[in-house]
Amino acid sequence: MPSSAPVLRPKKAQPINAHKEEEPISYDINIPYVDVTKESNSRTRYPEYLPTWDKVWFDPLPPFEYQDPALRVTDKSKRNLLSPGTKVTEIQPRIGSIVEGVQLNQLSDAAKDELALLVAERKVVAFPNQDLIDDGPAAQEAFMRHFGKPNYQPVSGSMRGHPGFHIIHRDGNREEITRFLEQRTTTTLWHQDVSYEIQPPGYVMLGLLEGPEVGGDTVFSATDMAYKRLSPTLTSWLDTLRAVHSSAKMINHARLTGSLVRKEAVDTVHPLVRVHPVTGEKCLFVNGEFITKIPGLKEPEQRWLLDFLMQHIITGHDFQARVRWQPRTIVIFDNRCTTHSAIVDYLDDDNGAKLRHIFRLCALGEKPIPVYDQFE
Repeated sequence: MPSSAPVLRPKKAQPINAHKEEEPISYDINIPYVDVTKESNSRTRYPEYLPTWDKVWFDPLPPFEYQDPALRVTDKSKRNLLSPGTKVTEIQPRIGSIVEGVQLNQLSDAAKDELALLVAERKVVAFPNQDLIDDGPAAQEAFMRHFGKPNYQPVSGSMRGHPGFHIIHRDGNREEITRFLEQRTTTTLWHQDVSYEIQPPGYVMLGLLEGPEVGGDTVFSATDMAYKRLSPTLTSWLDTLRAVHSSAKMINHARLTGSLVRKEAVDTVHPLVRVHPVTGEKCLFVNGEFITKIPGLKEPEQRWLLDFLMQHIITGHDFQARVRWQPRTIVIFDNRCTTHSAIVDYLDDDNGAKLRHIFRLCALGEKPIPVYDQFE
């Protein structure tokens, strides 16, 4: 019996210009590639921290000797850092803490060493209402030099005279965000900071200058706990693998969009599993953006393995901590045993992103320690 449904005829296909050049979407929605407007300059309370693109050039980072300050701590009670009036609240049982009653700009060197130990143990530590936020960039840089050599940004917006700052500034950006979400299903981008360097960051500071009342959280996942959840059969194989981390995609995108590049692309081979120098734990060292090759694997095998490991890390909510920001909050996290993603959910239909202004400082650490010595 013939169907009684109406016949739906396809519309005539529209010609497609295969050679039409489209403006590329942002490599990372959290990285501004263009100068801010005069309106943004007037709206922010911290105009000194608006992103700039000074034409400076950095040579490749040479190897250097590094000693983790946490290894200098002999009293594990952290008496120099945590006084009787200090309040410590766990975000999750195994990852993340909020510390109240401590001003980072008043810490002695011994207390900073204990802070490094606390961060290595808890992986992510948030310090609300910090006077260090208003002490200026020089004081913030000096504080982070205690934890390692500064990293200089190759492409992203930085601060004039302070190239170690990575500035994240969102205020409107409606067209850019709309174009980004036309191609992407989410704003999340799970990664470990600057993993392509020969000695990637160990300790990283994030400081929120201004932000929305709700939204803009950062989610962290513990890569040592993620490693432990895998079977011994799989981890014994992962322990033997290496991966090539490259900044080429980021550098090429910056050049494609006409943005400033301060450094040539860096390719570095790192172990896929690294040993944490303080805790001794094995940590997955994978990155959703910077890994380009796993030597010894064919391309489909590599894609399968990286997809599996990243999904394992991203969906492991039982070893994750979500940090909710408040202005003048500083977060210090251990980049060696965590991966993280910002959450760009502070959007409205009329104006795009609400004002969010944050800075990052990285302290470069040791060359990743492999499980087996033959990788050295």
